[in-house]
Amino acid sequence: MPVGAVYDRPRSRNSRLPAVTDRRYSRAQEIVNVMIEVVIIKFVLAGIVFFAALNLAGFHTWVERKQSALIQDRIGANRADIFGFRMLGMFHGLADVVKMFTKEDIVPANADKALHNLAPFFSVFFALMTFAGIPFGDRLIIGDDRVIELQVAHIDAALLYIFAMLSLGVYGVILAGFASRNNYALLGGLRATAQMISYEIALGISLLGVIVVYGTIDLAEIVRAQGQLIGGWIPKWGIITQPIAFFVFVTAALAETKRVPFDLPEGESEIIGYFVEYSGMKFGMFYLTDFLETIVVASLSTTLFFGGWQVPYLMPDGFHFPWGGTLLVSNWIYVLLGVASFSIKSLTFCFLFMQLRWTLPRFRYDQLMSLGWKGLFPISVANVVVTAILVTYLGGVH
Repeated sequence: MPVGAVYDRPRSRNSRLPAVTDRRYSRAQEIVNVMIEVVIIKFVLAGIVFFAALNLAGFHTWVERKQSALIQDRIGANRADIFGFRMLGMFHGLADVVKMFTKEDIVPANADKALHNLAPFFSVFFALMTFAGIPFGDRLIIGDDRVIELQVAHIDAALLYIFAMLSLGVYGVILAGFASRNNYALLGGLRATAQMISYEIALGISLLGVIVVYGTIDLAEIVRAQGQLIGGWIPKWGIITQPIAFFVFVTAALAETKRVPFDLPEGESEIIGYFVEYSGMKFGMFYLTDFLETIVVASLSTTLFFGGWQVPYLMPDGFHFPWGGTLLVSNWIYVLLGVASFSIKSLTFCFLFMQLRWTLPRFRYDQLMSLGWKGLFPISVANVVVTAILVTYLGGVH
C-alpha cells in the first residue's frame, strides 16, 4: 500500500441495519396511520347511522300519533308545550322520554334480575346492529385514492349478517317473559317467539329468489346490480324481477316487527304481553325496538326491491338517458343524490307501514300461524323454484 494512503475498510452488513430499520419503521407507521384513519371513518359512519336511526325512531312516535289521528278524523296529541310553543304536538315524544327515565323501575320479587335487565338491552342492541350491514349510498371518493364505502360494516355476506342479528332479537323477547317469573308474560313470550321464528322461515326463503337473480348476498353489490336497465329503459329493481318475493318479504317482515295487524304478543285483547312486568325506560326500550325494526324493514325493502340508493338512469359519472342524452355530475353530487334517494324511499315505506298499522284489523292467532305456514311459506318456495328455472333457462345468473 502506498505511503500516506488511507485504508478504507469494507462496510459490514450491520452498518446497513439503521437504514433498513428506519424504512421498516416508516412503513409500519404508515400502516398504523391508515388503520387509525379507517377506524375514525367507521366510527363517524356508525355515529351518523345510529344517530339517524334512533332519532327517526323517536320521531315515529309523533308520526304515529298524527297519522292515526288523521285516519280517525282526530286532532291528535297537541297539549305538551315548552314556553307556550306546541310544535304540532312534537314535544309529546320528549315528554314520554322524560317520563320513562324518571319513572320507578320495578322488578318483580321472584324475577331473575340479571336476565330481567338484559332482555330489553338485547332487543335494542340487535335491532341497532342490523343497520351496520345496510348500505345507504355508493362509494364516496375523496382526493385521488381515498374511497369510503357508505356502509358501517362492508360485509361480503351482509344479508346473512342481517338475518343473524334479526334472529338474535328473539332472545330479548323470550328472556323478558322468562325472567319476569310471570306465567302470562312467559306465555306471551312463547307466542311471540313462535310467531317470529315462523315468519323468519318465509322471510329467508323469499329472498333466495333475489339472491338467485343478482348472484350475490353482498347488499352493496345487489344495489349496484339493480342499476342495470331491462330493454334499455326499465331499471332492474327487485320489484320488477321478484314481485312475489317483495310481497312475501314485506308481509313476513311486518310480522317480525310484531306490529298491527301482527301485534298479538302485545295486543290488549290478547293474552298479557311478554313485557307486562317492565316499567320505566326498560319498557321504553321494547317500545323503541318496535320502531327500530320498522325502520330496518323499510330500509331492507328499499335496498332489496327498490334499488337502494339507485336513481333511474344515474350512473357514477352522471345521468345517461335512454334516448341518448347525458348529464355529467361530480362524485359528490352522485353520492348525495343516492343518499337522498335511499332516504326518501325508506321514509315512504315507513309511512306505508304506519298506514297499514292503523287500517288493518288484528289477526287471530290461528289465522296468524296459518298465514305464515300455509300461505307465505309455500308461496315463497314456489317463487324460488320458478325463479331458478327461469334463470337457468335464460342462461344463468347475470
